[in-house]
Amino acid sequence: MTMRIPGSGLLPWLHGKVVEPLLQILRKGAEPRQLAFSAALGITLGVFPICGVTVFLCGVAIALLGSQCHSPSVLLFNFLATPLELSLVVPFLRFGEFISGGPHFPLTSDALKKVLMGQASRDVLLSICHALLGWLVAAPFIFAFLCVLSLPCFKLLVSKFKSASSSPKKTVHSPKDVKIKVRDV
Repeated sequence: MTMRIPGSGLLPWLHGKVVEPLLQILRKGAEPRQLAFSAALGITLGVFPICGVTVFLCGVAIALLGSQCHSPSVLLFNFLATPLELSLVVPFLRFGEFISGGPHFPLTSDALKKVLMGQASRDVLLSICHALLGWLVAAPFIFAFLCVLSLPCFKLLVSKFKSASSSPKKTVHSPKDVKIKVRDV
């Protein structure tokens, strides 16, 4: 008799969706600084307090930053930030209210009824603005903290998982070192 542990499908899913893509990124030889920057960018944009917008924000950031960021890493870490995004909406809301000195948006069942009935549209719009303000003020600090925290991790991971099968690097010569043989015809 085989006993199935509830949630045991999570580990294979995590392995396929998180671990394998990360290992592929590490094995391809991306630079640790670029990976740290990209991971911090993906998570910082991933906790943007409006759900469903983060992938678009990452696409815009990738388009604007070009080769400064590693796009698969940005998107992977954006994906990983989804649970954080959901858990940080209220703290960003409260932080934005604190910064602006605005009214406290009630998170009660009565307030939810008003929102669903369309009676609190101004209050909802104001709370969204407060959450955005909270994220906007916190985002540079989150980004900087994540860059500093993840750089040593990526240095270690890149050195550990860099593909041993990669071909040895060829010596690149400067144009002055290259001599062209001219044949007499």
